[in-house]
Amino acid sequence: MDPRVTELHSIMPMVNIGSVMAHGILSYERAAAQAHASVAMQPVQDLRDQKVVPGGLKLHQYANLYFHARNPMLFKRLGDAANLCVLRVSTEVLTLEGTVISDQNAASSWVRFLHPSQWSELAFDDIYAMDWRHPDDPVAYWRHKARKCAEVLVPHRVESRFLRGTYVIDVQAQQRLLGLGCGLPVSVDPVLFFRQAGGV
Repeated sequence: MDPRVTELHSIMPMVNIGSVMAHGILSYERAAAQAHASVAMQPVQDLRDQKVVPGGLKLHQYANLYFHARNPMLFKRLGDAANLCVLRVSTEVLTLEGTVISDQNAASSWVRFLHPSQWSELAFDDIYAMDWRHPDDPVAYWRHKARKCAEVLVPHRVESRFLRGTYVIDVQAQQRLLGLGCGLPVSVDPVLFFRQAGGV
């Protein structure tokens, strides 16, 4: 695996932390059966609802993780950043049976679904880039934007034993998350949330 892949990320509303600690990160299908807050955008979920991973499950039957949460999805939710955390997930999930990686947003029409052993097919320079804008090249912009959201798809759920910690935007968010009963280390990382260097 590319040496930059030291952990995986899940963008999560803080109010879900109790459920996550108890049940893990659930697929969209399993989460629908429980009371929870969501960062999902319905038009995207409608697209995902129609997709099936070749040789695998329906897309909504996977718990989805990002390689890097500093991506267009988190950028769209910055207005609610004080109420969000980014869960840090062990790369051990890449070895779980049935886990799949996608070379871009899994809802994309041009996505490729791959076995984790095919990781070299992913554009990690694009995935970990601080900025995906290409002002003079709209095609490069759309391609890069999709690649930034490359995913790891774990069947049904990511068990809580794979959780290693969380990131939040500031100290106030850190205190709030701890107050909600988060049993994981909580680190403040404003850059991940587009503050300070490299803001888009």
